[in-house]
Amino acid sequence: MAAVVAPVAALGLLLAACGGGTSSSGSSGLQDAGTQQVKTSDINPQPLDKIKDGGDFKWPVDQLPDNWNYNEVDGTVADGAYMDGAILPYPFPQNADASVGVDPSYLTSAEVISTDPQVVELKINPKAKWSNGRQFSWEDYAAQANVLNGKNPAYQVSGTTGYEDIAKVEKGTDDQDVKITFAKKFAEWKSLFSPLYPKELNADPDTFNKAWAAKPLITAGPFKVKNIDATGKTVVFEKDPNWWGPKPKLDTVTYKVVERAALPDAFANGQIDFYNLNNDINAFKRAQADPNAVVRQSNNPDYTHVTFNGASGAILADKDLRVAIMKGIDTVAISKAILGQMQKDTTPIGNHLYLKGSKTYEDNSGPYKYNADAAKAELDKLGWKMSGDLRAKDGKQLKLRLVIPSSTPISQQTGQIMQSELKAIGVGLDIQAVPSTEFFKNYVNVGNFDLTLFRWLSNSFPIGGSKGIYYLDPKNINQNYGRIGDDKLNQLLDTAAQELDDTKRAADINAADKEIWALGHQLPIFQSPGAFAVRKTVGNFGSPGYANTPYDYTKIGFVK
Repeated sequence: MAAVVAPVAALGLLLAACGGGTSSSGSSGLQDAGTQQVKTSDINPQPLDKIKDGGDFKWPVDQLPDNWNYNEVDGTVADGAYMDGAILPYPFPQNADASVGVDPSYLTSAEVISTDPQVVELKINPKAKWSNGRQFSWEDYAAQANVLNGKNPAYQVSGTTGYEDIAKVEKGTDDQDVKITFAKKFAEWKSLFSPLYPKELNADPDTFNKAWAAKPLITAGPFKVKNIDATGKTVVFEKDPNWWGPKPKLDTVTYKVVERAALPDAFANGQIDFYNLNNDINAFKRAQADPNAVVRQSNNPDYTHVTFNGASGAILADKDLRVAIMKGIDTVAISKAILGQMQKDTTPIGNHLYLKGSKTYEDNSGPYKYNADAAKAELDKLGWKMSGDLRAKDGKQLKLRLVIPSSTPISQQTGQIMQSELKAIGVGLDIQAVPSTEFFKNYVNVGNFDLTLFRWLSNSFPIGGSKGIYYLDPKNINQNYGRIGDDKLNQLLDTAAQELDDTKRAADINAADKEIWALGHQLPIFQSPGAFAVRKTVGNFGSPGYANTPYDYTKIGFVK
């Protein structure tokens, strides 16, 4: 599974853009932090007999997917993944505490039946059928594995992690018995096949890349597609009468693109039933004051970071220069400025692969923490000498371009704090705000930046979710947008991926994280406070912790 990105604001991590926030550029004048204790999840849990039958749940999104095939490079976005959870199979759902389950609607069992070689056996629920009437079979798993192993570059896949380690997928005792044999051990095998697609989608490159660009053609979930209005930027899902699992309470779910600045008004006007506060203190305060809203907060697997462009020929191609720049950015000040009024814990993140809330999280940032004097000394040593207000070397000024999505105040605020901090060590920072719709496609994905800010939405699988971000493969960038890495890091990630012992794997993953820091790959800043404004009448929905892949659409509804 690739990582999801959110423009800051993910198979593992959702790409998301840096959204929300105040327009203040400083870190002074902080009020008391939010007093709410961080929870594993905060969803107003209700027994189903307390939830009304029927209703339309109105869900705001930043964008409709450019492709409804989440595994295609243009489809791997957070909003698309959230929608997929209603209409596609997620055999291995994540729980709020980052543990992973097995959905009995899709699989009656899932077991490792051999460790050398590693063989996984999946038994498909015989009731499971696609919307075209065809029963699920081992061939669906085989087709997806064959496409996502990365061997045929004509398939524009967003990630190959785990699938590239599969030797073969075979029929077991019958068509609903799947035998998966791994050529290399892959500990996070439950990160695979979520979502699962029908074999028809994976039939050939043209179908995989383009056939689902406008709409999903075959579904298999509690809901099905009722209408997609690309012009009105609205999608409606309705209850699928052929669904064989627990019946959902809602009749419909309506997704509508709403600009982030317009979210509070849309909520107040009844046009949406919740919204992500996106680390925005103004939105946070307004939600607290709204009589129809409750603010729900939990340990959210979502963090803001700086990605550096280390591609050959880029100004930051030099690892030592990247590390020096990192030491000139005060993540403590940024975290306090953004989070200080929303929660007590404003400690920056010290790990790229484990987030706070995970029992295996370690802060590995020690040697790279903010130290302006050290940053200046290292820049001097690298030959970047002060020349007026900025440093220069061989007649070239040390001036960097930070690309951010427009209409995302937190990105603007974070960028302005960084601009001030870097100026103090003699580094110039130009902030270029670009249209949100073009941010990933025309800038991040193609390396058109020196630095950029966005959010990674993480998941329960630190290798399955993040390997594609840090692994350097000249043939496939995956989500390593900064083109940074080396053989040592690749080997550490491979070792962690193949370790089946949980304790040893955690140690391996932390060893890989230390190498990510040493490479100046990217700079984690802060983990989101996971704050959502939710209508008070909504049950079984809010701030779900890790239980957003997928959301449990069968339980969401309005309280009686």
